[in-house]
Amino acid sequence: MNAIEIEGLYKQFKGKKMTRVDALKDLTLSIGQGEVFGFLGPNGAGKSTTIKLLMGLITPTSGSARLMGVDASKTESRSKAGYLPENPAFYDYLTAEEYIRFVGSQFAMDNKLLAVNTEKVLRRLDLWDARKRPMRGYSKGMVQRVGLAQTLVHDPEVYILDEPMSGLDPIGRALVKEIILELKSRGKCVFFSTHITADVEQVCDRVGVILKGELKSVEKVETILTTGISGYQVRTTSESGEISEEVVPTELLSATLNLLAEQGKEVSLVEPVRKDLEQFFLDIVKAG
Repeated sequence: MNAIEIEGLYKQFKGKKMTRVDALKDLTLSIGQGEVFGFLGPNGAGKSTTIKLLMGLITPTSGSARLMGVDASKTESRSKAGYLPENPAFYDYLTAEEYIRFVGSQFAMDNKLLAVNTEKVLRRLDLWDARKRPMRGYSKGMVQRVGLAQTLVHDPEVYILDEPMSGLDPIGRALVKEIILELKSRGKCVFFSTHITADVEQVCDRVGVILKGELKSVEKVETILTTGISGYQVRTTSESGEISEEVVPTELLSATLNLLAEQGKEVSLVEPVRKDLEQFFLDIVKAG
């Protein structure tokens, strides 16, 4: 059983002057347990709409979605998921500890387990020292970390995160990526939207690119990073000690190396020049 199953998901909104806006068009996607999936797209592409449909916050015009085999329109599907919205907002008069306990209580957690898990997630998110302070005094990054903590407290099987790195400093971003990889190692499914390709490169198994409500591509990150070699950077040192570099097309590499050897130049570096994930994403966006 896949952790997330989306079939023919379509969502239409009413726009201004009775116009119709197709926010999502026939989205079909499966994400396995133990998989980290990055959902890339420019602003307004349909990322948050997809996530809201998965969490049952809005209803689809047509199509369906399931979390751990349970229809996303049913309340019980939410018990299997941890959700971080794009712009989390909490009862800011509560402390982080009070809020995390409140969230855990909504999942009918045993009081002893809830106390243990609350301490665990607050420590893991570097919020333990601030746990007794009202959240109104928290920085944006701290609020974002509280948002992640409340997805972790009940230890669900599926994590749906909308822009989880937003507002975090480099240390916070590194911490979130560590946690995502820990969840993967425990067989959890993590589905997160972002527009930061470097984050996807570092933690994701696969990436999907959505544009104007349509899923344009789904590919393994490893495949993107290990294929599409456009040439090779070659560094040489001449007999006089002069160092030079050039990018050689793939089909000319062998002939170029032979020529350099004949010229008495020492080759100190041959490195492939690959298309990275950012270029992969931009190429799809430009193609429309």
